Amino acid sequence: MAEQTRKILVTSALPYANGSIHLGHLLEHIQTDIWTRFQRMRGHSCYSVCADDAHGTPVMLKAQQLGISPEQMVTQTRDEHHADLVDFGVEYDNYHVTHSDENKELCELVYDRLNDAGFISKRTISQLFDPEKEMFLPDRFVQGTCPKCGAEDQNGDSCDVCSATYDPTELINPRSVVSGAEPVLRDSEHYFFDLPQFEGMLQGWLQSDAIQPEIANKLKEWFEEGMQQWDISRDAPYFGFEIPNAPGKFFYVWVDAPVGYMASFKNLCDKNGLNFDEYWGKDSDAELYHFIGKDITYFHCLFWPAMLEGAGFRKPTGVNVHGFVTVNGAKMSKSKGTFIKGRTYLDHLNPEYLRYYFASKLSDAVTDIDLNFEDFAQKVNSDLVGKVVNIASRCASFITKRFDGKLSTNVLEPELVAEFHLAEASIATAFEKRQYHKAIREIMALADKANQFIDANAPWVTIKDESKQQFTHDVCSLGINLFRILVVYLKPVVPTLAAQSEAFLNDTLSWESSQHVLTDHSINKFKALMQRVDMDKVNAMVEDSKENLEPTVTLDPNSPLAKDPIGETISFEDFAKIDLRIARIAKAEHVEKADKLLRLELDLGGETRQVFAGIKSAYQPEDLEGKLTVMVANLAPRKMRFGMSEGMVLAAGPGGEDLWILNPEEGAQPGMKVK
Repeated sequence: MAEQTRKILVTSALPYANGSIHLGHLLEHIQTDIWTRFQRMRGHSCYSVCADDAHGTPVMLKAQQLGISPEQMVTQTRDEHHADLVDFGVEYDNYHVTHSDENKELCELVYDRLNDAGFISKRTISQLFDPEKEMFLPDRFVQGTCPKCGAEDQNGDSCDVCSATYDPTELINPRSVVSGAEPVLRDSEHYFFDLPQFEGMLQGWLQSDAIQPEIANKLKEWFEEGMQQWDISRDAPYFGFEIPNAPGKFFYVWVDAPVGYMASFKNLCDKNGLNFDEYWGKDSDAELYHFIGKDITYFHCLFWPAMLEGAGFRKPTGVNVHGFVTVNGAKMSKSKGTFIKGRTYLDHLNPEYLRYYFASKLSDAVTDIDLNFEDFAQKVNSDLVGKVVNIASRCASFITKRFDGKLSTNVLEPELVAEFHLAEASIATAFEKRQYHKAIREIMALADKANQFIDANAPWVTIKDESKQQFTHDVCSLGINLFRILVVYLKPVVPTLAAQSEAFLNDTLSWESSQHVLTDHSINKFKALMQRVDMDKVNAMVEDSKENLEPTVTLDPNSPLAKDPIGETISFEDFAKIDLRIARIAKAEHVEKADKLLRLELDLGGETRQVFAGIKSAYQPEDLEGKLTVMVANLAPRKMRFGMSEGMVLAAGPGGEDLWILNPEEGAQPGMKVK
């Protein structure tokens, strides 16, 4: 009996528009994409939408730093994010942005309904205010000494040392991260959403299997401590939507960000004639799922369902929470090169490697996923290349060369085929429940059996015996069919490999295809479907991630560094430790296989240093030799894949060809200190 067609809408958490997509983000988008591809393969009506989260103080300040408008920065970042996701095979039916007409309209609708229903109130509060920048400071833009344990340089809402949470006004010796000024307390009228009125509804919803049990248990703390009204407003200057009839007051970014799910779908509906209310209306019979990280659960599992309930919309069917990504057993690190941007990965490696590796690790639990590069290479090479693709490569050439490219009319071992068919139910259940690791484990167990079948029957031996030609044909044809079933099961995970396999098999693979066998069917000539992971390329990716962090003063808004979040501040004492010296460029030359680097030999007046400088776009090596420049002489040497870099040359300019090394005045001598 065929499964009844379901109506499903899926969303992923919105990437923030002030930095590049990195491997941590990709875990979620890949998890979401596998699930939605599986649902579509099953014949269900499944839409997926996402968008860039565009509003808030960090975006506003980053745009000011770059000298462009927030709107310009958001447009550039949104396009970059979408391109990265597409290149990782992540297909959204719509990828929008929260700074949109649809989102403004829906935010105002939600607010007006909440206000009319008596869920919005106003009161005056005291906040920390930056007297130099003339702006109220969000919690994360205040730092100081923890009031609980005395640790210095802690954020305004929590301490990384003792894990205490507190109000930013409790910080000892607070300072503004924006200007460094000492903030002052200033009163302001704010708007509040009456979350406590929804306590009963939320407690019931959290116990309805809408979220994982460990998340539901964690959120019980909010009820034990007593729910508080939620501050939904921010004061100008702020990049966001102004609250209706409240000049100078803006919706807090966490109000309009989840409404952005609705707005992205509304944009899709308007373009394709879909019915918005069928999915978001109070009486909707569609399924709605959010995929999110564990750090934003209380926004999605408390504030968001309460807002929807109060505004007369439906609540999510489920909120699927995942853990974080660690690399080689540790938190992603910029200094180690393991804070890897999606685009840096794509410059070196096949995106389907990562899709498969994450799938092999992902479950429905809220556990962190470790990307261990040695395990990564071994698993992809062993499973995808050594087991699955190997089946086709071992059988296809015999079919093409000896049997006119056509599969046999016989099915040699029906019992083995039946085992592959029967696995469909448990594999489908694993995908449905987001237990991808179980699905992968079962698929690879089948791949082992297919390879054992081929090994046992050795077509490369029987092909030499004229009396066993039909047997060889049957063996290779069954091998191709087993490969085909495996690819059906893997299609949500590795869609590009599946598409290439469809071209080879001369077939279109739906989920139902797993229950059929191709007989007397023509296939095309086999071409290599996937290369093995090259550890040299993995290491080069890590090195390039380190190189991306070389300090630069370029403010080209299109450069990857310009889109990174503002880094940590340093003290004047730290800055004073930098030893700037005059150096003569004794030799300059190109670096093989490096797009940006020149190798410089710098004469410091009796000492020679080798430095790799990212100034290739602006200089030919011969133009540099003999020139004086300024270098950081006490920078610790750093091993790059091209050799040891023993310092740093200072350069300035907007970037590209307009980049100039610092050139001292005449009379300067190599080795002289710059003050």
